[in-house]
Amino acid sequence: MDAVPTLTAPRQLVAAGLIAESDLPALEAVAARYAIAIPPAIRELLDDSAARVPIGLQFIPSANELKTTPAERADPIGDAAHSPVRGIVHRYPDRVLLLPTHACAVYCRFCFRREVVGPEGGTLSSTDLSAALDYIAGDTGIYEVILTGGDPLVLSPRRLGEIVAALDAMNHVQVIRLHTRLPVVAPERITADLIAALKRTTKALFVGVHSNHASELTEAARAACARLVDAGIPLISQSVLLRGVNDSVEALEALMRALLAARIKPYYLHQLDLAPGTSHFRVPLDEGQALVAALRGRLSGLAHPTYMLDIPGGAGKIALTPSSVATDATGRTVVTDPTGTAHIYAPE
Repeated sequence: MDAVPTLTAPRQLVAAGLIAESDLPALEAVAARYAIAIPPAIRELLDDSAARVPIGLQFIPSANELKTTPAERADPIGDAAHSPVRGIVHRYPDRVLLLPTHACAVYCRFCFRREVVGPEGGTLSSTDLSAALDYIAGDTGIYEVILTGGDPLVLSPRRLGEIVAALDAMNHVQVIRLHTRLPVVAPERITADLIAALKRTTKALFVGVHSNHASELTEAARAACARLVDAGIPLISQSVLLRGVNDSVEALEALMRALLAARIKPYYLHQLDLAPGTSHFRVPLDEGQALVAALRGRLSGLAHPTYMLDIPGGAGKIALTPSSVATDATGRTVVTDPTGTAHIYAPE
């Protein structure tokens, strides 16, 4: 049993000293629409003065969440239009998302699925899960299955192992990927039983760890990641560019270095999706591009994520990294080095 309970209601946040009593009416309105959960590992981080702002912004609800801009939408990346059966999103021919649960150990204040995730969302019923797995089994063009949600690692090891084993039995499925916050926000839940469930496959299996600030990679979080890596499970990262959390070259550099040191390969840095009540987190595209370009001279290629935009409405992902190659007025090829200096490239 946790020594400190997970905080799930504004009144509990007041008692813990995380919000002011005067903020309670507005945050009760936020809680009526969007789930709240601050587990013990995150609560402990909030006591660290250096981590309080970047961690608090991500997990403590704000009255700003009640403001929805005209561009924001309940389904910002168009999942519903690509969902042939409950629990499946099939946007690309060779891969599908499998969403076995809408529950998470923690609820990020910027979540792009914030209108559907939460403890009431529950897990797929046995009937719906069977239908989702039948859909994957019936399409031999599916090469990769990505378990997401919600957070698939909050499932019991038994249920998670059954899903992994079912996917392992499909000859055409060659890659299984799971996206999770659990190693960072509830590292104690990365147990031997959970790892054994993930190992119920001979296919390539990757775990994508969501982390947005270096302070999240505590000693306990790094140990949880090490348990996965030492079991032979490669880790990649997914991060979101967030105003006030990691929107500086220094913060992004520290995050990518911390991930790499924890044996997590930086993979994607996402432009924030247009989910309702998240405009206060949004960094303009040109500013994001400049930040990513500035990392090029500070980090090795191994530590670089790809800056990605999921086009609103469901058209898919595109890379936002600015090109370092251009053509000048005379038709010569010009390349730009990590300091921003241009050079003529003339190999012939």
